[in-house]
Amino acid sequence: MKAAIHHGRSGLDGLRVGDMISEQPGPGEIRVRLKTAGLNHRDLFIMKGRSSSDGPLIPGSDGAGIIDAVGEGVNGWDVGASVIIHPTIGWDKIEEVPTVPQILGGPTNGTFAENVIIPAENAFSKPENLSWEEAGVLPLSALTAYRALFTRAKLKAGEHVLIPGIGGGVATYAMLMAQAVGAVVSVTSRNETKLEQARRFSVQHAVLSGGDWNEELKGEKVDVILDSIGPATFSKYLEVIKPNGRIVSFGASSGDAVEVPLRALFYPQLSWIGTSMGSREEFGDMLRFMEEHAIRPLIDQMYPLDETVEAFRRMRAGEQFGNIGLDLTSLSR
Repeated sequence: MKAAIHHGRSGLDGLRVGDMISEQPGPGEIRVRLKTAGLNHRDLFIMKGRSSSDGPLIPGSDGAGIIDAVGEGVNGWDVGASVIIHPTIGWDKIEEVPTVPQILGGPTNGTFAENVIIPAENAFSKPENLSWEEAGVLPLSALTAYRALFTRAKLKAGEHVLIPGIGGGVATYAMLMAQAVGAVVSVTSRNETKLEQARRFSVQHAVLSGGDWNEELKGEKVDVILDSIGPATFSKYLEVIKPNGRIVSFGASSGDAVEVPLRALFYPQLSWIGTSMGSREEFGDMLRFMEEHAIRPLIDQMYPLDETVEAFRRMRAGEQFGNIGLDLTSLSR
């Protein structure tokens, strides 16, 4: 089978499209002939952390396709079923949080290939209202946004949520999901074009990251901040959040080390909450939520499999608004 394979060098320099052996599913597993897959910043992080001594890996956590083989002992799935993949392995219930979530696409082979083998319980029926392109880019980013907003932040109608770094998959899902429950949404970005795109979705405020947030928010304070950035913007959060507010961190694009004056946390009774990925239970809840509220993924651009490197260059440059995906049924050349 054709696949995007990472091997030999760290980062994007080690990614190429080539041939891998297509294997049969084992007990409790199914094989999915993939139609589409989605890119995530996690993929870049995984490739950056690999060295020349690591074996070949197929990255990719998101995908949707058709079951073409079923392993021994699998019940409830037949060849020919259309499925979307829950990318978190072995996390069933919301409260059973693993020490480190196991995610498809590192250390196990992922979805940037013509087929992938997954545990049968990680397959869900593809939502009929979504195209293959929409289903393929949905899983990880939408799941992360759903858990961050509702399981961890416990966002309620009428509350004001600030989403720094609008444009990526998690941020755009969070914008749509928060608005669906009646929350007020404001966003930030370094890119004025992305702010203009966000304004089309009737956000309350679209704030330049380098500006005075208090001034651009017109003095309004926020109840919830979704943090995927870390130290570059964290001090600004403390200036615009209400007493009893919640900061929910799920990423660290500007680094891991955040210096926080503790009095700025405990005097206003702030909660700083961590979150990552989500459980099988939440994945089902997220799919039902999106169907109920008619939320569809925002697709920035789709690429053929042999242009996977070009797709990641767009993501790395921060040029997208929405999800970047791969069409695994075609090659450009």
